[in-house]
Amino acid sequence: MLPVHARAGTSDAAVVALTELPPEAQQTERLIRSGGPFPYAKDGSVFGNRERLLPVQARGHYREYTVKTPGSSDRGARRIVCGGRPATAPEVCYYTADHYASFKRIVQ
Repeated sequence: MLPVHARAGTSDAAVVALTELPPEAQQTERLIRSGGPFPYAKDGSVFGNRERLLPVQARGHYREYTVKTPGSSDRGARRIVCGGRPATAPEVCYYTADHYASFKRIVQ
């Protein structure tokens, strides 16, 4: 399935089952739901949604988490971005493999 960009204020992002994500993304999702500990200092920081590819929400709604990339010497491009409170039970999470250029909504 080709990735589809989410448009501001809508929920038309492509969908991906959690079980279809790379194992590292599945591990990051488990860490999110358990409250960590997270391997990177920036994990859990506010995601600004500046490009407005995700539905528009108030600042602070979205948080970002790094998905480890095997062989990468830095954080790499893969992330999970979740929205809603509490952080351990987000309303929605999205996966990006291309550093926020596109998103897929994660479904259980």
